[in-house]
Amino acid sequence: MLESFKNPLALVGRLLMAWFFLPAGIAKITGFAGMVAYSASVGLPMPQVGTAVALVVEVVGGLALILGFGTRWAALALAFFTLVASFFFHAYWALPADQQMIPSLLFMKNMAIVGGLLSIAAWGAGDWSVDAKRGN
Repeated sequence: MLESFKNPLALVGRLLMAWFFLPAGIAKITGFAGMVAYSASVGLPMPQVGTAVALVVEVVGGLALILGFGTRWAALALAFFTLVASFFFHAYWALPADQQMIPSLLFMKNMAIVGGLLSIAAWGAGDWSVDAKRGN
């Protein structure tokens, strides 16, 4: 029975993942200086370069997920990006115990997103995608 929902579920999954990344990338375009300052405040090396890379990865990766174009590679890139960014921006272990709850939840949420992206990388975009139309 679930086999008949495979393609709609793959599409919705891709769209929901893109919904996480694309707006974040666009926000970095419109608020670049603020994001650079925030990146510097958490110790990201070369915060301007890091913010620019993040912006490109999020926008291009988000669009790739929406279209289902280069989906496996986009999912892998987004998974790696999310994993690395989580250690900078949600380093709950470096905080006092009474301040760890929200950052630890955000870190765990990101690890779940990494897991979802790895599943997309493993299984592909589904038949409702540019990849499928191109025979990938």
